[in-house]
Amino acid sequence: MNTPTLETKRLILRKFTENDLAALYQILSDEEVNRFLPWFPLQSMEETKAFFEERYLKEYDKPIAYRYAVCLKSDNIPVGYIGISTNDSFDLGYGLRKEFWRNGITREAGAALVEQARRDGLPYLTATHDVNNPRSGNVMKALGMHYQYSYNEFWLPKKFFVTFRMYQLNLDGNDGRVYQKYWDQYPDHFIEKL
Repeated sequence: MNTPTLETKRLILRKFTENDLAALYQILSDEEVNRFLPWFPLQSMEETKAFFEERYLKEYDKPIAYRYAVCLKSDNIPVGYIGISTNDSFDLGYGLRKEFWRNGITREAGAALVEQARRDGLPYLTATHDVNNPRSGNVMKALGMHYQYSYNEFWLPKKFFVTFRMYQLNLDGNDGRVYQKYWDQYPDHFIEKL
């Protein structure tokens, strides 16, 4: 199975389905939730359906996919999402409805996904966060990720400059590896003293 269901003490991580469109819209239409994400808040159920088909259904057709709905066990309704890209960055990304912030939900979901990635033999994970969103960086640190470097990117489609901090977790024991792509891609890069 390319996206096995994962369970934690409080959560079920599972595939999004067509039945989740209303919950997905609730997550992706909130301006505050989407402030630091690489897309604009969704405006309609039609946009949500298109987003679901592009970002989830297409991924689920691949042999390996890490695109999860984050659901509370109490009702199995998505309150967030978490995933790992399957390109060479193995980028970890997540989002959560704001009424569930500061309850350790993203950290709990992330720990389960990191362990699945380890079982599946992924060599490493990366994650980036906007310097203006330090709480996202706190999740990365809580998952055992380590800061590597920062870079400035002209962010599309939002069309403004963002300073990103790149974190990495090596899962295969190669602790000296640093994912260099963003460093090489963005000439305005540097290492901060955090």
